[in-house]
Amino acid sequence: MNSIEIIILNFSEIRRRSIKLWSGIPTESLNWKPDKDALSIIEMIRHVLEAEHLFHTIIKNKGNLGDYPSPWKDLPYIDLKNELEYTEKYRSEFIDMIKTLSESDLDTIRIERSEVGQSKKLGDYLNRIAYHEAVHTGQMLDYLRTAGIKRPQIWD
Repeated sequence: MNSIEIIILNFSEIRRRSIKLWSGIPTESLNWKPDKDALSIIEMIRHVLEAEHLFHTIIKNKGNLGDYPSPWKDLPYIDLKNELEYTEKYRSEFIDMIKTLSESDLDTIRIERSEVGQSKKLGDYLNRIAYHEAVHTGQMLDYLRTAGIKRPQIWD
């Protein structure tokens, strides 16, 4: 396996486990949140899915997010199936973009985010994107524990 294949495998595995977790959450629990200032379960799922598109936009622009028009802006929260179906196109575009990269792109392309004082190699930035979803998967497991909701077994 080369670096690109490993990165794609990592994204695929993280998303597979996220979907396994999300799919085990009862529909009636999707609006639960630990406190009034937190994201609800469905809002966190949306955050993870939308953030990947936002990060993809940052990569396409080599760091400049610009006036980011979120495709999710006016989309109502319905259920997990709706969220995943809506995101499918954006996920495919993101993975397809990664497939076009060369090994050297991971080291030579830089993502310059001056608004947050961040300058990263593309390979590093891609791994940070994957880490973002993985962190929220752990956070969701904690949500479920706190709410007393049975946690799906994601460690297969």
